[in-house]
This record gives sequence, structure tokens and C-alpha cells, in this order.
Amino acid sequence: MKRIHFTAEDLARTRVVATIGVAAETMDSVRRLRERDGGLAFRSWRASVGTEFDERLGEQARPLLALMPASGPQIDVASLTGDVTRIDEAVDRLLAAPRSLMRAELEYIDVHPDHRSWAGALADGDREARLQLAGALRACHRATIAPYQQQVWSHLAAARAAYVRTMAEGGVERLLGTLCPPLVRWRPPVLEVRHPRSADIHLRGRGIVIAPTVFSSQQAEVLQDLLDKDRAPVLALPTIDGATDGPALRGADAETGSSLDDLLGRTRASVLTAAADGCTTTGLARRLNISPASASRHASVLRQANLITTRRDGKAVLHMITHLGAALLASAVRTP
Repeated sequence: MKRIHFTAEDLARTRVVATIGVAAETMDSVRRLRERDGGLAFRSWRASVGTEFDERLGEQARPLLALMPASGPQIDVASLTGDVTRIDEAVDRLLAAPRSLMRAELEYIDVHPDHRSWAGALADGDREARLQLAGALRACHRATIAPYQQQVWSHLAAARAAYVRTMAEGGVERLLGTLCPPLVRWRPPVLEVRHPRSADIHLRGRGIVIAPTVFSSQQAEVLQDLLDKDRAPVLALPTIDGATDGPALRGADAETGSSLDDLLGRTRASVLTAAADGCTTTGLARRLNISPASASRHASVLRQANLITTRRDGKAVLHMITHLGAALLASAVRTP
């Protein structure tokens, strides 16, 4: 059991985000593939991804798999790449991560003897070794996440919107009291997280970041920065019950689009998804690779339909999803 101790300041600084990041989701997706029984929710995904992964990506994925032993600590790419949603940006952050952080991440991993020389070079800052790790991360993402991208991000955006709605209607303690039972239990001022390892985590005014996940196993995880002790921990929560048919990955196909794409158009659906986590016009343009003028026009149409709201945030314009928009996202995620 992990016990997270809150103060009044921690409650005030608790916030929710839409994802732990594309790199961490990619890592979790690889773990899912390596499980013997991934559950009904991931059956079709495993059927379409598993063969390609085993037959075509074995060698490409090897550097990443070398840092994911079957037992003991594994590399935490979230600490190296953050919660960015674009794989290109995640790779850039991985390549630029401080050597001290990479060394700290690798310190306790029981690397197979065949890969210890390479892992040692990685820890020492060898550029080629880091490029190989980045290439493995990109290859795994291309196989396990990219074909299902719209479904994954729509599901996460809807989950985040539900957290925000609960917090808006009942406060932070209401949110903590309803998170992912029975894995998480709120016993004020302590949040108990079911975990095989026991630990007490004192937030000490940092607050906590709550993030939904798609591919994580049925266990909540507390992610902490190994070097920056002032950074708020992240509580990563599974949102799909592997024992039942899941909403996000049923026969997903990047070419056929989703029901939300059919209703709003692909770009406008992506704008609505991005607004679930709060996004400026400039952020929308950068995230969707469109011009700021085009992002503003799409946001205007969604605002007129009462799917998003827009307000000034300093010099920027911030777009946020409404209850109606969140309900539409959630409905699209549930549609087979």
C-alpha cells in the first residue's frame, strides 16, 4: 500500500491532466503485449498489433525491451520525456534529457548481461546508444499507438473531463473519494493506493497531478521525479477494465476515422479533444499542425455549438470543453 499524505495546501494544488504522456503510454502498451492475458478490452488490439510487433519490430524494439526486465524496476520514460502527446516531441526530450537523470533511471534496472555494455554506454551519455533507445521508442509507438491515436486521445480527454466535472461539482475531496475504486481509497488526509510495495509519500505543499491512462495494467502508479524533489508526483490511473470490453480500442483504424470525426470533421474533432485539457489558439495550431487562423475558426464553430468556451488568459485565448462537449466526447468513445 502506498499512502499519500495531503495538507490543505496540497488539496489546493491538486490538478488533473489528460495523459501521462505518449512515451509512457507507449511503454504501457508494450507491457500489455507482453502479458499472457491482456483481457477482453484489448483482445482486438492485441490481435492486430501482436504479430507485427513480434515479426517486424523485434530488433528495433530491443533497446527499449532491454530496459524492461520481467521483474524489478523498469525505465520510467515519463520522467525523461514528460507528458507531451506528440511522439516527435517525446523523442526530442529523450535525446535532450540530462545525463544525470538518465543515469538515475538506469541505476537499479537489472539489465540482461547481453545488454549491459550498451546500457552502460547509455548511462555514460553515449549519443549513439541514446539514438537507439529513441528509435526503439518511436518504432513501438508506430506499431502500438499510432493506428489507434484518435481513439486513445478521445478516451483520455473524456476521462479527464469527467475528473474536472467531479471536482467542479464537489471539490477536490469529492474527486479523491471517487477515484478508481477499489484501487484507490480516500481516508482524509491520506489517499491510499493499492500497491505491492509499501511507502509513505508526503506531498509537503507540492500537490499532486492526476492523470488517466489507457494501456496501464490494473494498478494505480505514483510517478515521481528522481531529481526534482519539488515537482508534484503524478497519480496515473487505469481507466479501462481489462476484464470487460473496453471503449477505446475496438477495431480502431486510423484510416477509417471515428464517429466523432464523421460528425464534426477530423480537424474539428481534434480541436474538441485538445480543449478537454485546456488549450490556447496557438497551442491548437501547433498540436494539429494548422495555422492559428484555421484553429481560431474551428474553435469559433465549436463555441457557437456550446461545445467549448473561450476566455482570455493574459495575452492568450484559452479554450476549454463544456459539459455538452465532454458528453459528446464520452459518447463517441463508447461507440463501437
